[in-house]
Amino acid sequence: MVEIVTIEAVLRERAGKGAARATRREGRIPGVIYGGKREPRLIAVEPRAILREINRHGWRSRLYEVKIGAESERALLRDVQLHPVTDRPEHVDFQRLAAGQEVRFAVEVVFLNEGNCPGLKAGGVLNVVRHEVEVYCTPENVPDRFEVDLSGLSIGDTIHWSAIKAPPGVRPVIADRDFTIATVAPPTVGAEAAPAAAEAAPAAPAKGGAPAKGAQPTAGKAAAPAKAPAKK
Repeated sequence: MVEIVTIEAVLRERAGKGAARATRREGRIPGVIYGGKREPRLIAVEPRAILREINRHGWRSRLYEVKIGAESERALLRDVQLHPVTDRPEHVDFQRLAAGQEVRFAVEVVFLNEGNCPGLKAGGVLNVVRHEVEVYCTPENVPDRFEVDLSGLSIGDTIHWSAIKAPPGVRPVIADRDFTIATVAPPTVGAEAAPAAAEAAPAAPAKGGAPAKGAQPTAGKAAAPAKAPAKK
């Protein structure tokens, strides 16, 4: 089942841009926990904890225990706002979860046995259409990831949602079709390289220019006959 990670947090007393800047000056990231038919709670968390999570795959489907003193809130990390220059986290949003509540999750897709795939061995290319699949399920049933076995697939084969073994109670957000996850595409054919050297035809002399050394006279206009000697 899905991994549950504990994140330490403290409560913030005030909202607003000024209060958020003050929280950052103190070395923490401002955030909020919302949802679950309860009032939002303003929190502050350590930057290292958030950076560690967003640099790991699958953080959108991971469950978190946000620990505030002696209390704990089960939540999803829904959004992380980053600084446009430094890429450091500036604000985090957690969605509070309740037991049995169906929520929308983005679950990572992992491809296995690429070395045993006949299509890839023959030069084919794995064309991944969806690196994640969004599903509806309860927090208790959310899968850690979806696995796709590539062994036995040939060039031209397509992997659809129906090929994924989803746990009971997990249904895709796209419900009107058996959508594509990935394909084994034919190899890309590159353009033929031009010959390294080609035999060049001899260049014609320029108009009015002298023929090249050793060249035969050009056919065409005949040479004028020599002038006859004058009669005595």
